[in-house]
Amino acid sequence: MADENDAKSSSASKRLRQVSSHLNLPADYSDVRDQIRTLRNIAATPDPSRRGYVRQKQAGKLWVRERLDQLLDENSFEEIGSLSGTVEWKKTGPMRETPVTFIPSNNVQGFGKVRGRKVLLTADDFSIRSGHADGASAGKTNYLEKLALALKIPVVKLVDGSSGGGSVTTIRKEGWSYLPYVPMFHQVIRQLNDGIPNLGAILGPAIGLGAARVTACHFSVMAADVGALFNAGPEVVKGATFEEGLSFQDLGGPMIHCTNGTIDNMAANEAECFEQLRTVLSYLPNCGRYNPPPIIPCDDPENREDESLRRIIPRKQTRMYNPWTIINTVVDRNSFFEIGALWGRTAISGLARLGGRPVGIISLNCEVNSGALDAAGSQKLARLLKLCDVMNLPILQFVDVPGYAIGTTAEKTATMRFGIELAKAYFSTTTPIFSVITRRAFGVAGGVMLGARDPHMQIAWPSGQWGSLPLEGGIEVGHRHELREAEREKVGGKEERYKELEEEYRRLMNPVRTANAFGVEEIVDPSKTRGVVCSWARHVYEVLIPIRLADRAAGRICPVFS
Repeated sequence: MADENDAKSSSASKRLRQVSSHLNLPADYSDVRDQIRTLRNIAATPDPSRRGYVRQKQAGKLWVRERLDQLLDENSFEEIGSLSGTVEWKKTGPMRETPVTFIPSNNVQGFGKVRGRKVLLTADDFSIRSGHADGASAGKTNYLEKLALALKIPVVKLVDGSSGGGSVTTIRKEGWSYLPYVPMFHQVIRQLNDGIPNLGAILGPAIGLGAARVTACHFSVMAADVGALFNAGPEVVKGATFEEGLSFQDLGGPMIHCTNGTIDNMAANEAECFEQLRTVLSYLPNCGRYNPPPIIPCDDPENREDESLRRIIPRKQTRMYNPWTIINTVVDRNSFFEIGALWGRTAISGLARLGGRPVGIISLNCEVNSGALDAAGSQKLARLLKLCDVMNLPILQFVDVPGYAIGTTAEKTATMRFGIELAKAYFSTTTPIFSVITRRAFGVAGGVMLGARDPHMQIAWPSGQWGSLPLEGGIEVGHRHELREAEREKVGGKEERYKELEEEYRRLMNPVRTANAFGVEEIVDPSKTRGVVCSWARHVYEVLIPIRLADRAAGRICPVFS
């Protein structure tokens, strides 16, 4: 009986001590709030004694929190997962502890505003374990990708490292080796096809998963002074391919990946990267599946005329001209933003506005390969078509195409393969297209660009030419026997007969003759082009885009970017 009473007394004493310890804890949870404040202060304060931070600064790069300050509107960042990381705790009393050290997660995520637009943002901190998986990075990344789908708002990805990709040290830490699934790509693909803007910037070495994440975006840009992209770094490459002494720039710098189409644009530095991200976002809706692109006020008259357009196309068909002049003259002043300027240079693509309304821009570049579409140019235009399709951006295109590129280089680079991929993009997308035929429209390439919508919306300039083949080369093919016989009859007979045939064909190819047969709907004064295309864009936004959004919501239109 005594033992039983002693046991009860001991239990009561223990319970009393527990109650007393609770009574000693602050009623307002200030102890827990202090812990939170301490951890957040550590995460938000640079540590000059940390080796990774010193390396970051020596490389000329901004620290992750400095990047947030430069990109986002002032005081707009709201962090998600601010306490995630590795903490060493010190016990200070009954039910009390305080953080001694804190290594934050090397991926900072949250909400912010870009020129008033709410976005989700993920930013690597390369100064902590070079961005490899740590501090719940994978869980945070997956959550953010799901959140973008749920909230239907744009995602900005600032990549510097592997974005939480693997490291062999993870095996040692966990005690087992994992299968390298990338579950976030399920959500990324849905975002891309739903038209939830994914914008990425490379602000350091983008490795493995980091490289994949930014390359998968709708738009990507690399800082030329600090950026690089590769599947694996120089040391791994040395062990696998025996290529030694490679720097980041040698392996995957901007002169490699901004000229081969892996990354859309190059910027001089991080600040210019941020400005390009802001600019691209200004043309795009929060979610193309449900929203139209944002219209802004415009003080550039929609009926503005420019007589210089009457003279820009040379009368001599083999002479070149500046196609950017046409684009910048027709669209709203200072509104053209080029995408992919350093690659696929037979074609020009980008975004602009007509009366404040965002549109995609397609043009051919007669200054490179006479504007004949090669493999890279075809890929660039296909990418823009798909981007505009998921974002509900109508497309204005200036057509001067002599056909697909020809010759051994064209054949070796699979021009026809990618030319037909471009044809698939034209015929599988449904966003409205308006064509201005400025000069040539020949062959399969011309037919693809002009014939993908029924009825086609187009005008021609008086400088227009079209047909199955350009006269240069076409006369030789079509009149081979006749020219050979003329040469047999007299010396110089071939050249004389060729000149006669050329004059006859050029007379017959007068665009007015095509209009006589209603082969082209209307030939317009080039100076009045802006008024025509602005009127078209106004109708698209007032009438067609609301119908398009209803069709997308009902599943009748399902654009695909990926």
